[in-house]
Amino acid sequence: MQRAITAFLRHLDRERNASPHTVKAYGDDLRQFARHSRAQLGREVHPKEVDHLLIRSFLAALHRQGLKKSSAARKLASLRTFFRYLCREGRLDRNPARALLSPRVERRLPGHLDEAQVAALLDVRGDDDLTLRARALLELLYATGLRCGELVSLDLPDLDLDGRMLRVLGKGRKERVVPFGQKALAALLAYLPARGRSKPKDEALFLNQRGGRLTDRGVRALFARRVRQVALTQRMSPHGLRHSFATHLLQRGADLRSIQELLGHSSLSTTQRYTHVETRHILDIYNKTHPRA
Repeated sequence: MQRAITAFLRHLDRERNASPHTVKAYGDDLRQFARHSRAQLGREVHPKEVDHLLIRSFLAALHRQGLKKSSAARKLASLRTFFRYLCREGRLDRNPARALLSPRVERRLPGHLDEAQVAALLDVRGDDDLTLRARALLELLYATGLRCGELVSLDLPDLDLDGRMLRVLGKGRKERVVPFGQKALAALLAYLPARGRSKPKDEALFLNQRGGRLTDRGVRALFARRVRQVALTQRMSPHGLRHSFATHLLQRGADLRSIQELLGHSSLSTTQRYTHVETRHILDIYNKTHPRA
């Protein structure tokens, strides 16, 4: 089993060009299943020995451990993809995970801020270097809908100030081009001299105080401080600005296909979550304004 897992992860990395995060997630899921199989049978298990009953016992064990349905569904999806790969390679003649139904997962509506809350969050006062960085970072997050990891991966050559465009490397190392507005441009132009004063060690757009690339964790800490400063009553992470970006575009008339391209979603069904947010928004307006609501 371990040899097959190693080959599959190599395939994801080298042939499918999957991100390191994706490769690690698959590896963690498959190794967990391998450990469960070894404990069940008391020895190392060959992929040909795996049947739907062994996979079902794995899912039952996850349920007893209190794992969320969404996490169990992801692990089953990892097993389906792994065994499908082995079938394509001719190592198996059937996929033992194919017939199993995924746990029913309740679709959660993305958390987001309204436009007034976003305006308050982005209204960062001051002109010291750290404040200039915070303002540029927050403006760019909301202007583009980038994931936190995509933001910290940006380099100076990815930035086209004249065209107000960004080249972004997203999930699965898929490249896309995203526009940004005048306010984000102004914040970036104010920040870039401050960036130069940080004694940059590489071409990263956003730097920490030592001149190295700002990390995902650094962005989250900065965001948490800003949320406390404006006294937001709801819990919010940098990803909340991505959801706010998509929700506000939809509310102002953008079509789902355009939002899908901007967000870098591979499937339109992922973007369609925001239609539920918009439906809730419309119902709230109806209930507040209709005389017989």
